[in-house]
Amino acid sequence: MAFRAWLLVFFLGVELSTFVFQCTESKYIKYNTTSTIVSGKLNVHLVPHSHDDVGWLKTIDQYYLGTNNTIQAFFQRWWNEQSEEIQSIVKKLISSGQLELINGGYCMHDEATSHSIDMIDQTTLGHRYIKEQFNVTPRIGWQIDPFGHSAVQAYLFGAEVGFDSLFFARIDYQDRAKRKNEKSLEVIWRGSKSFGSSAQIFAGAFPENYEPPSDFYFEVNDDSHDSPIVQDNINLFDYNVPQRINEFVAAAVKQANITRTNHIMWTMGTDFKYQYAHTWFKQMDKFIHYVNQDGRVNALYSTPSIYTDAKHAAKEAWPIKTDDYFPYADRLNAYWTGFFTSRPALKVYVRVMSAYYLAARQLEFFKGRNKSGPKTDSLADAIATANHHDAVTGTEKQHVAYDYALRLAIGYKEAENVVAESLAGIANLTSKTGWSPQTKFHQCPLLNISYCPPSEVDLSNGKNLVIVVYNPLGWTREDVIRIPVINENVAVWDSSGKEVESQLLPLLDVSVGVRKYHVKAYLGISPKTTPSYWLAFSATVPPLGFSTYIVSSSKSADATSVRQDYKSESRKDGTIQVGPGKLKLIYSGNQGNLAQYINSKSLVKESVQQSYLYYRGDEGNQTVNPQASGAYVFWPNGTYPIKSDNKAPFTLLRGPLLDEVHQRINSWIYQITRVYKEKEHVEVEFLVGPIPFGDKIGKEVVTQITTTLKNKQDVLY
Repeated sequence: MAFRAWLLVFFLGVELSTFVFQCTESKYIKYNTTSTIVSGKLNVHLVPHSHDDVGWLKTIDQYYLGTNNTIQAFFQRWWNEQSEEIQSIVKKLISSGQLELINGGYCMHDEATSHSIDMIDQTTLGHRYIKEQFNVTPRIGWQIDPFGHSAVQAYLFGAEVGFDSLFFARIDYQDRAKRKNEKSLEVIWRGSKSFGSSAQIFAGAFPENYEPPSDFYFEVNDDSHDSPIVQDNINLFDYNVPQRINEFVAAAVKQANITRTNHIMWTMGTDFKYQYAHTWFKQMDKFIHYVNQDGRVNALYSTPSIYTDAKHAAKEAWPIKTDDYFPYADRLNAYWTGFFTSRPALKVYVRVMSAYYLAARQLEFFKGRNKSGPKTDSLADAIATANHHDAVTGTEKQHVAYDYALRLAIGYKEAENVVAESLAGIANLTSKTGWSPQTKFHQCPLLNISYCPPSEVDLSNGKNLVIVVYNPLGWTREDVIRIPVINENVAVWDSSGKEVESQLLPLLDVSVGVRKYHVKAYLGISPKTTPSYWLAFSATVPPLGFSTYIVSSSKSADATSVRQDYKSESRKDGTIQVGPGKLKLIYSGNQGNLAQYINSKSLVKESVQQSYLYYRGDEGNQTVNPQASGAYVFWPNGTYPIKSDNKAPFTLLRGPLLDEVHQRINSWIYQITRVYKEKEHVEVEFLVGPIPFGDKIGKEVVTQITTTLKNKQDVLY
């Protein structure tokens, strides 16, 4: 079942007034909460909100169905479970402006590790649903919890989505202090240098986090914030109306002193709150009632839209912001940059599925959507969920990461059927080829572990293998396709019958080992056959189109790579040149280390070395920083080189399409470097792990490239 995530909702308390029994006169007091903006006074906009993560310490389902399920903001799930009567009431509240839907995305996505396309897609999913159900379009961005903020996000929300404002909480503690002093927490953010003022948005960072000011926190059964309630029964010893009103005014004036205009916002709520909303609204009702009787400031129930409109009406001059709010540190030595690389396997899985989704929905459109399925909706939902700021970032618990990956796998499986059916439908399957419209297309999602059953068939008995390559991009693409095969004497032809240049690369033992282990772990079975080679061939595919290639047995095929093993005892002085084209890598003969980069086309000839190192994670301490280096914070305690095992062989595979260098760095690092004839970049594949931790030291493994290139101010190589 496909579940959509959550929308942020805000409540206006105009019709949420409560009555308090006043012992002295034995009658109820009706609190006046009908206040609006008052010109000439400091206006305190009380914005009730709750922030709920789409998975973090728990999975999405655990959060929605767990002990706090009554307050979750997984709005679509909740909405689908309501009666028509409740849905009618909600629609009226939205229509009147008492209930506001903001951000409106499928989730509150990350801004550092999410791709811009995924940001757009997940926001589109949420906005489309809101439009269908309520015929409204959100106008406010609310990115309160991501760990730093990108100018790309400002551009997308301003120029592309058309939001009027964007609010957030997490900026560097030093930047926040400076902005408080300069009254520049709120700015005009121009996220695109190209579009300038035509793509700007009003953006505001909160004075602290996205919580209420100190002593104005009213969650039930939460001892972490012990805020005094407003006790207005004058017969009780703890009667405190004058004291609480003075504290309210003081907190408001303090925030006003760091804010431009006479409007300030109080974010009345935080993570997973409003388990019992009455405790919050009862106190806010009292504050609005008594603060406005006092008259020094004006308090009102508000929303981010009302607040934005008030700021705009003030016609204030705002500072200009053009760059990012990265990196984010919340205190000394606590830079939240660990999440840029945390859970790399999940990060690449999200990115691969995102690219696949782009192709799948194109093919779905060509074929036509089928209401009964299969559809791409499940994959769209899973990708959107996985771009949550505690998902693709890698800051979630392990079982939650498994849950995100499972949703992606389920979504992929259905989308795989969409692709197969669509390709079969739009391909020109004629009798000339011997194919039929019922031809079943198979795909190989596990090529990264050298596993592709459809290509691992015996072609020596006259069978042909037909490969269809689809290009979802808007321009012609030329690339090298690689598939595992069993037979040695094979050749490749295009759809016109012309032979295509190809090359066989032997499947080395390390790849066979990875294949056996992971196929067993992923599918629960052991492969019946083991391919001997990778077949590589050049493919040219038109934009938004496909090309067909045929692989068959050929006695004249002579495309096997030449294998050269440089063992430590046989290595000689001199150099080893790698690359069949204009791009060459030079390795030292005796050590097998990378030494030089040569591109005869661009006339670049530079010294270059590669090495492996690891950062030792600091365990943290109470005097400097209590938070250890980890998923959130990157805080290294020294850099240590990883020594290469020079006894390991240096294997070079040469061929007409590419040269491939295999290096066993040590027992847990293996590297494959590919230099193609027609490409001007080098492709490097790493097999890293399991990282040893017997010494109880956390390690951040990196590879370092050192060159003699001289960077200029406007050009970075």
